[in-house]
Amino acid sequence: MTHRDTKLETRLLHTGIAEFNPKTGLAPVTLPAVRTSTVRFQNLQALDNVVAQREAGARPSTYGRPGLETHVALEEVFCELEGAKRSFLAPSGLSAISLVFLALLSKGDHVLVADCVYGPVRYLDKTVLRRMGIEVSYCRGTPEDMQAQLRPETRMVYVESPGSLLLEMLDLPALAAFARDKGLTLVTDNTWGAGYAYRPLALGAHVSVVAGTKYVGGHADLMLGAVAVADEALVQQITDTHYALGYTISAEDAWLALRGVRTLPLRMRHHAHSALEICRFLAAKPEVARIYHPAWQEDPGHALWQRDCLGSNGLMSVELKLNYEQGRRFVDALRLFSIGFSWGGFESLVQWVEPPTLKPHSYWQGKGDTTVVRLHVGLEAVEDLCADLEQALAAALA
Repeated sequence: MTHRDTKLETRLLHTGIAEFNPKTGLAPVTLPAVRTSTVRFQNLQALDNVVAQREAGARPSTYGRPGLETHVALEEVFCELEGAKRSFLAPSGLSAISLVFLALLSKGDHVLVADCVYGPVRYLDKTVLRRMGIEVSYCRGTPEDMQAQLRPETRMVYVESPGSLLLEMLDLPALAAFARDKGLTLVTDNTWGAGYAYRPLALGAHVSVVAGTKYVGGHADLMLGAVAVADEALVQQITDTHYALGYTISAEDAWLALRGVRTLPLRMRHHAHSALEICRFLAAKPEVARIYHPAWQEDPGHALWQRDCLGSNGLMSVELKLNYEQGRRFVDALRLFSIGFSWGGFESLVQWVEPPTLKPHSYWQGKGDTTVVRLHVGLEAVEDLCADLEQALAAALA
């Protein structure tokens, strides 16, 4: 049996592990964090060999910034997760997004962005892209809506599926067909799927961006981004910009991500199971107006999730029939769901969703007299999480 014949769960345990020492025949189970600022060469011939390898498209390092064995191992892991030809590491998810925009767009270019994307993309647009002469149009993430915004100078389509905050499922194969028909590059944020529950490159996307801060790390203890590329023609463009921007991550963060990814399948399956239990619990509550979670059978995107996804996770949003003050009491009364903006770690979290942040999402149909919270269902006993939600609802209505 070859490496490629095995299941992804198996490959994640055997990709990027330490090689045996040729002298001792020994190898640690866990690859050490190899950190350095300077790389030494035994002689000039050794340097020449490395330079030749790099010019041929290989990944040897002549300096510490791109990293050594630990970084290479993590890049290999992201290639396995996403089914990519090459991956690039970045200090955060947002920096990975910025890398793609800066690598693939130039002054005068136009990009179509689904209006359900991660909020800071709009800030990147306002503070950097406009200053560089790159124009951005936001619209519903469908081929029809994007066709209406298409321009001769359009070069890229950028989406997130499921979308940020409301978990809107997009028809990625249809968007991929649209992009290819128009000669555009399709880039998607795949932080939700992390290459395990969802694989956009297999559905036709050219580039997939992942915030490894979330499920890849899995322990809420690192910041990490990655760009996974399926299209060989784009690899060199991103390579050049990645080098020019001087992106690097610490060897310790790369090591933490490698540690986290070994248990990624187990954790995501547990998160997903518990999240569906929470959906069932909340669906029976009169205070709940709507549940946003594509794996939940009543979600409008459930059919697309069934067709395109390989699993799910613990992220969901809930619209509650609570006014502003009641909603705040609900959030403050939670004991096991900590208030926080991230997700993907072992812990359960709640985010109070400010009404203005929902307005740019055309998927949002609320009338403003309810409360929306985003929940990340962690690895706690689901019975305890349900009890926490129960007492918080009671406190909100008291």
